[in-house]
Amino acid sequence: MPKRSKPEEVEKKDGDFDDESFTEDFETGKTENVGEETSESVLPKIDAAASVGKSVDLEDIPGVGKKIAEKLAEVGYTDLMTIAVTSPVELATIAEIGEGQARKIINSVREMLQIGFESADKIMERKLAAIKIKTGVESLDKLLGGGVETQAITEAYGQFASGKSQLGFQLAVNVQLPKEQGGLGKNCLFIDTENTFAPSRIVSVAKARGMDPDQVLKNIFVARAFNSEHQIFLVEKAAELIEEKNIGLIIIDSLTSHFRADYVGRGELAGRQQKLNKHLHALQRLADGHNLAVYITNQVMARPDMLFGDPTAPVGGHILAHLSTYRMYLRKGKAGTRVCRLMDAANLPETEAIFKITEDGLKDAEK
Repeated sequence: MPKRSKPEEVEKKDGDFDDESFTEDFETGKTENVGEETSESVLPKIDAAASVGKSVDLEDIPGVGKKIAEKLAEVGYTDLMTIAVTSPVELATIAEIGEGQARKIINSVREMLQIGFESADKIMERKLAAIKIKTGVESLDKLLGGGVETQAITEAYGQFASGKSQLGFQLAVNVQLPKEQGGLGKNCLFIDTENTFAPSRIVSVAKARGMDPDQVLKNIFVARAFNSEHQIFLVEKAAELIEEKNIGLIIIDSLTSHFRADYVGRGELAGRQQKLNKHLHALQRLADGHNLAVYITNQVMARPDMLFGDPTAPVGGHILAHLSTYRMYLRKGKAGTRVCRLMDAANLPETEAIFKITEDGLKDAEK
């Protein structure tokens, strides 16, 4: 992988992965998944888009030769939309070419995709292609308009033991169900930043649904992120595995943990928010480009200046608030229940759902 500019360069520390060992590490000793062997990276054929109507090799793009195509494929730039929305500076750094040449490549791809203004019915058609992953809790599904949506980022924030991670475990299982049962018939990438991934919970939820626990575990590809740069790197490398491993859901638990630890104090706030902004945009590009769902958990902080009301506030500021398509606040309720409030969604009202955490997973409170 080409060397990046300093602001984006990953500092190599003990426990960090490098590019060459990532695929091996992702599925062996440095992760918790035992899945199928990863085949060697090859230059894939990419579907330009419905407007183009044909499959295109990276080398078919004007200005892209074999070496540039290899470098783009190496970092997961294997679909035209990803290249079309990349900045010339970033593409130039990745492909080790001049910024002018990078701009010409991007413009060529945009012409191939016919990117520009389009009628609203086309946008509606694209939105209708989004699918909902059932949570397994009827009240939660109703709150989210049917479940966790593809082409979107769904955020859950709340205090410890409020059910954020438990919902993530359940979604990692449910996404593997066939569409007629509320899933996508696809697999899951799970980025664990707090060492909280619990295979035993996956097994319990899978058994409760009559699924083979061993196969369910093999279909969840887990990577432990050791710092914020490593977390960003894992999302960048995830693009290489989405098609190969049939991924329909990406989970990050939690999104902000390392950013809080790596950027301390107000003097570091601007740098942290810039990195977080770029990280979230990368996740949204994956969701849009591959019609997959992104579920992230978020930490909270207490606001001592709050004299009335709930002093709990999510970490991440306005950047995360704007880029989360669906934003849920989870808290403990009465008699061991959990309360989920939909705080923000463009097309849904602010409502609440009550559920409980059981040995078999999350269930409606009245059941």
